[in-house]
Amino acid sequence: MELIRMSCPCHFGLESVLKFEVTKIGGQDIAVSDGKVSFSGDFATLVRANLWLATAERVLVQLAEFDAVTFEELFQGTKAIPFENFIGRNDRFPVKGYSLNSELHSVPDCQSIIKKAAVERLKQKYNVSWFEESGALFQIQFSILKNHVSVYLDSSGAGLHKRGYRRNSNAAPIKETLAAGIVDLAHIRGDSIVCDPFCGSGTILIEAAYKALNIAPGLKRRFSADSWQVIPAEIWENERKNALDAIKKDTDFFAYGYDIDPECVALTQENCRKAGIQKRVQIKQADIRDYENAENTVTICNPPYGERLLELKEAEKLYEVMGQRFAATREKPCFVISPHEEFEKIFGKKADKRRKLYNGMLKCQLYMYFK
Repeated sequence: MELIRMSCPCHFGLESVLKFEVTKIGGQDIAVSDGKVSFSGDFATLVRANLWLATAERVLVQLAEFDAVTFEELFQGTKAIPFENFIGRNDRFPVKGYSLNSELHSVPDCQSIIKKAAVERLKQKYNVSWFEESGALFQIQFSILKNHVSVYLDSSGAGLHKRGYRRNSNAAPIKETLAAGIVDLAHIRGDSIVCDPFCGSGTILIEAAYKALNIAPGLKRRFSADSWQVIPAEIWENERKNALDAIKKDTDFFAYGYDIDPECVALTQENCRKAGIQKRVQIKQADIRDYENAENTVTICNPPYGERLLELKEAEKLYEVMGQRFAATREKPCFVISPHEEFEKIFGKKADKRRKLYNGMLKCQLYMYFK
């Protein structure tokens, strides 16, 4: 079949990690831009992308790109898209998107125009005057940036960060895709020992286990494209079977999680059980003041940071304690993500390496200590 173009948004700062993941699943003609990696492939590549990409937010099928400064240009550019290559006569095709720094700045009007153009195109192709829209979901997404229009189909449905294991979380969990990126930057392997002394809901520990055991992060969930008739069911069956066969059960990976809050300890234990990695972790209630990072153990954490003044002061006290307890060396490196601009000063040591990352809209730094 003719190759399709795909685009995967990601957290700013994780583009290089995602590019490597795309390479591993067989993506071709890879292009990297801020917060996005694009590539080409067949339907099997699209299925693997949904199953395997740990740091992508979703997998979008890129249908068209064109410039438009009037609603007529937007309508005609959209109507020229061969939606019928994917969307059947009974399928659903809602529209959503955004516009930035463009002449066409009204998002509701753009939604309406794109929907109308898609309807007119499909009317002509299927020779019908009305669409029931009761079948498979084909979410049309658009972006208009500086008058340049991009139109996509979302093959993922719910965001790829929804792995299926974290039905419950604490008040401020780290997103699964960001945790997976940090785990990759920490070079977690099959024989790694990992510890998170602020385990919260267990996300970092679970993503580390998935990485070490080669578990496809999307293996426990379904996607919008599961019901797309254009993708043969056997492709999904084969790729899921391949993913199951790829799990490494003979590794020495193990993880330790600690938290001062007993509810977080219970929550992490529950989520590890849902993720199927409970035999690879040990979770205990413990205070950071008692922490000792053991030899050959990688410490990765997302400590509390506090949004209000009192909480911020408490977080800063924790950073001081962490600086005293985290004796980082090459044999026991430490990776800490924090939005605090003065983290290194409070921690008491300049990081050996830093990387700017965004946790949602919050600008953070990943502080890496390994010397």
